[in-house]
Amino acid sequence: MSKYILTLLLLLVTSFSWSQTQQEKLEQRKAQLIEEIKEQERLLKSQDQKQKSVLTTIIQQKEKIRLRENLIHTTEKQARILKDGMYLNQLAINKLNRELKDLKEDYAQMIVKSYKSRSEQSRAMFLLSSENFLQAYKRAQYMKQYASYRKTQGDEIKVKSDKLADLNVKLDVQKTEKQKLIKEQEQERIVLQKEKEEQEKLANSIKKDKKKIAAEIKKKQQETRAIDKKIDKLIKEAIAEANRKAAAAAKKANPKTTAAATKATETSSKIVLTPEAKIVSDNFKANKGKLPWPVEKGQITLKFGNQPHPEISSLKIHSSGIEISTTDGSNARAVFDGEVYSVIYVSPVQKSVMIQHGDFFTVYHNLSSVSVSKGDKVSRKQTIGKIRTSGDTGKTVLKFMISQNTTYTNPQSWLTPM
Repeated sequence: MSKYILTLLLLLVTSFSWSQTQQEKLEQRKAQLIEEIKEQERLLKSQDQKQKSVLTTIIQQKEKIRLRENLIHTTEKQARILKDGMYLNQLAINKLNRELKDLKEDYAQMIVKSYKSRSEQSRAMFLLSSENFLQAYKRAQYMKQYASYRKTQGDEIKVKSDKLADLNVKLDVQKTEKQKLIKEQEQERIVLQKEKEEQEKLANSIKKDKKKIAAEIKKKQQETRAIDKKIDKLIKEAIAEANRKAAAAAKKANPKTTAAATKATETSSKIVLTPEAKIVSDNFKANKGKLPWPVEKGQITLKFGNQPHPEISSLKIHSSGIEISTTDGSNARAVFDGEVYSVIYVSPVQKSVMIQHGDFFTVYHNLSSVSVSKGDKVSRKQTIGKIRTSGDTGKTVLKFMISQNTTYTNPQSWLTPM
């Protein structure tokens, strides 16, 4: 077998192994995207069509379009990898066909020569006509080697024929898979186009009643700010309480502590951490980007910070946390070990839970019922309450916040990527 064909086959095997690994990863990503799209569809269908907010529908529809585009992009990557594999397979097939043709021609010539000198008498005469014993011996060895070479050539033809058959089977499988991917792409593009048309209709409906929707958004922002003020007040109370305890402990440990030092501790705007609280705080900080989600399943439908409204760009909105849309009946769960500092009763049907982790606080807002009380120790992923489904919009949304002392931070950067 030539070095060229060996190199080509080695390249083919290596490329096939790599493409198989890539295809498996892309298949897993596709499965994840399909599940996320289904989740968005469940969120959209779970809401009462008469009560459903147009703004909510637009946000969820946008997320579904984004996921659908990612799905199409993933399928395109699969098709490209498959095309590269098919190209390498075709190169190997072409080379093997040429090698096989040369081998068969050479083998046919050997058969013809062998046929012409096939009689035992011809072989005997070839040996007996030798001038001496050494020449006779060399001729006998030549005849033996010639017979062995014929067998080797025949074996090589069989091996290459088998490889060629295997490559042709693989190529047929790849062609079928490529057709399947092309069909999937076409179907996803059709669905995507329909979803974009629906999105356009929703956007147009907003433009017709812009004032009413702007008023609705402003009202919600006012409610959000009122809740944020309550939480800010509670955080400041938690800081003051922790610092009073820290000052008392320091005074007890060292009676000579000055009044000025005690007052500085008590009035600090940040929690003066005890050694135990520092360990909790450091552990929380070390888990940035690794915290579990506060819901088992869901999608972020409002991001952190100041941002233009998704449909009315001239209207700015603020969020001190993120909003995660989930399914009706879902539970909220603690993202880290800590202690419940407060259960906030916003209204008879709306509650919040604030958990302390050293000088960090996590807040879980919009709960219909709560399963923990102030002072309870909670663990990572422990259920703390049921998320409320709005009777007006049909949405089941958890607002989740993280702050260090009184400084809010983007919760999305703390959570494990979904």
